[in-house]
Amino acid sequence: MKTPLRFRQIHLDFHTSGAIEGIGEHFDKQRYQETLKKAAVDSITTFATCHHGWSYYDTKIGKRHPGLKFDLLRAQFDACKEIDVNVPIYLTAGIHNMAADAHPEWRQIDPDGRQGGWANSNLKAGFKSLSFHSPYLDYLCDQVREVVRLFPEANGIFLDIINQIEDCSVWALQHMKERGLDPLKQEDRLQSRMDALMKYYQRVTAAVRDIDPNMPVFHNSGHITPGYREILPHFSHLELESLPTGGWGYDHFPMSAKYVHKLDMEYLGMTGKFHSTWGEFGGFKHPNALRYECCAMLAYGAKCSVGDQLHPCGELDRSTYEIIGEAYREVAEKESYVSGASNIADIALLSSASTDGEGFFRHSKRDCASDTGAVRVLLEEHFLFDVIDTEMDLSAYKLLILPDDVTVDGAMRAKINAFLEAGGKLFLTGESGIDATRGMLFDIGAEVGPQSEFKPDYILPTKDLRPVFISSPFVMYQSSRRLKVVDGESLGDIHDPYFNRTWDHFCSHQHAPAKRDTSGYACGSKKGNITYLAHPVFSIYASYGQVALRQYIGKAIRHLLGKDESLHLDNFPSTARVTLTEQAKEKRQVIHLLHAHTINRGGEVELSGGNLTASQKSYEVIEELLPIHDIAIQLRCEQEVANVQLAPEGSPVDFEYSDGLLQLKVPEMRHHRMLAIEYSR
Repeated sequence: MKTPLRFRQIHLDFHTSGAIEGIGEHFDKQRYQETLKKAAVDSITTFATCHHGWSYYDTKIGKRHPGLKFDLLRAQFDACKEIDVNVPIYLTAGIHNMAADAHPEWRQIDPDGRQGGWANSNLKAGFKSLSFHSPYLDYLCDQVREVVRLFPEANGIFLDIINQIEDCSVWALQHMKERGLDPLKQEDRLQSRMDALMKYYQRVTAAVRDIDPNMPVFHNSGHITPGYREILPHFSHLELESLPTGGWGYDHFPMSAKYVHKLDMEYLGMTGKFHSTWGEFGGFKHPNALRYECCAMLAYGAKCSVGDQLHPCGELDRSTYEIIGEAYREVAEKESYVSGASNIADIALLSSASTDGEGFFRHSKRDCASDTGAVRVLLEEHFLFDVIDTEMDLSAYKLLILPDDVTVDGAMRAKINAFLEAGGKLFLTGESGIDATRGMLFDIGAEVGPQSEFKPDYILPTKDLRPVFISSPFVMYQSSRRLKVVDGESLGDIHDPYFNRTWDHFCSHQHAPAKRDTSGYACGSKKGNITYLAHPVFSIYASYGQVALRQYIGKAIRHLLGKDESLHLDNFPSTARVTLTEQAKEKRQVIHLLHAHTINRGGEVELSGGNLTASQKSYEVIEELLPIHDIAIQLRCEQEVANVQLAPEGSPVDFEYSDGLLQLKVPEMRHHRMLAIEYSR
C-alpha cells in the first residue's frame, strides 16, 4: 500500500573520494538521531552508492569504499527507523567513476570523440558518464536489485543523473546500426539517446518493482519536462530539484510546481542548504533564505526536501541542522494547512515546451524563454494560474494563454475552439496560433502579416494599457508581426525606428530612435474573447525584465479577463507571490502570501562539475526578511464565508463579505502568511 510522502525531508549527498580514509568513523547513532529530531526531520535519503562509484553497505555487486570498515548505510538506516524517520535509498545511475575506470569502453563518447560527463578528459577532475546502451546497465540493475533485497523496509529508491549525451560509443553505434539510424545525423543520434533513456527507465524500474511492486521509485534528471508523459509511469512521485543559487533561480520552482500539481502525483520541492550548489562543503545558506524556500514549497503544494552533504567522518554538521531546523519547525506547524490542498487558478498557461515535449526532453533542455517570461509576468502581476500541457482539461479555467511560440495542431485547435464556445478567453502572443500556410487560426479581428523588417521597434499602447509611468513609445527588443486591425479593437500603435543598425546606418550606442509618426500597424488586437499581441512579449521579458513591458502585458491580460479575475491585491509588491488553494475536506481555502527580497551578489565564477553552467555571474541571495504592511485583499467567493483567521495561529481576521466578494486587510507579513477562509457549508 502506498504511503504519503513526508513533509520534512533531507537529501543527504555522500560523494566521497576513495583517497579519503576513516569513512564513517565518527558516526554515532544517538547523536545522529538527536540531530535529526532536533531539526524536525522526518525522512532522509541516504546513500547506497555515490558518483565516485563506491558502495556504503555490504555489497557483493559493487565495491565498498576502501576507507569504510562497516556497513554505514545499515547503521544509518537502523538509527532512523528507531525514531520513525523514513529512509529512501540513493543510487548513482548516469555517472559512476569506478565503473568508468574499470570499463572505459562503457563510457559515453560525444560526436567529436570526447569522453562524456563532467570530466571529458582523464586529466580533469570530475565525474564520468556511462552509456545505457552498454553492459553498464546490467551492472546497475544488479546493484539496484541487491539494495532492494537487502533493505526491503526502505521508503523508496532514488536514482540520480538520468541523462545521456548524443552518444557515439561503440555500444551506441551498434544500436544505431541495428535500428537503421545514421550516426552522422544529429536527429538519429538524438533518437538513439531517447532509446537509451527509455531502456534505462524500463529496466531499472522493473528491477525494483519485480521485487517489490509497492516500492517508491524516483529518477532524477534535475527538471520535469512539461508534456513529456511517456516516462511518468516509471515514477511513484516527483521531486522538483530546484536550487535557486545552484543555477535554477527563484522562478524555476514555481513554474515546475504549477505544472506538476496537475499530474495527480505527489511531489517534493528540493532545494539545498548550500550557498551555491551541490557538493559545497562549508557553504551555508542564510536561515531566512531556507525558511522562505520551504514556505514557498508549501504555498505551491509541495512537501519539502533540503539537500545536504555528509562529511566523510559520518557526523552530521551541527550548524547545517540548526539552520534546517529553523525552517522545518515552521513547516511542521503549517503542514496541516497544505495537506490535500489543490491549487485554484483563473488562468491556464499552455507551456510552449509542452507542445514539443519530446523535443525538449530529447535535447535535454531545462529552460524555454517564452514559458519562463510568461511565468515571471504572471507571478509578478499576482495572477492565479496553472501551467498545463496539451492533454490537460481547459474547462476549469477562465483564460488560456499561448505564449510566443506555441504550435497549435488540429486537435489543440478544436480543443481551444470548444473552450471559446463555452465562454473561455484566449490570449495569444508572437507566433502562437499562426500556421505556416493558413495564417492565424483564430479570429482576432486583424490581419497578421509577415515579420517586421525592424528589430527593435517601439510601441505606444492605448491609454488604459500603458505602463503607469510612460506616455511615450517604448522599445521592444524583438521584431513584431505586421498587424492590421480590421474589425477588432486596436491595443495601440507601433512606431518603426529610422533604420536597423548596420555598418553604414547606425545611431548612438544601441539602436535608432522611433519615428514620430506611427507605422500604420498595431501592437495588438482584441476581438470578443480573444486578444493577440504582435510581439513575442514573454520571451522579451525573460531576456530583459523590462518593467514597462510587464505592466503592459499585465494590463492587456486584465483587459481581457475583466471581472473573471478572482483575486486582487493592493500594496503587494512585484517581488511578492500569492497562491490560493482549497482543502475540500476541511471546507476552507487558504491564501498564501510570500515575500522575500532577493539580491544578486558575487562576481563571475568558474565551477567544475555540478549542475551550474560553466560560469555563473552572481548568486541570487536572500538575507533579511523585511515586512510588508497594509495589504488589501479582494477575493470573489462562490460560497458564504463564515470565518477568516491567520494560520496556524488561529487569530481572527476582520473581514467584509457581500454579494460574493470577500474584503480584508493584512496589517503586516514577513516571508509567509497564510489566511484560512472557512465556509459555512
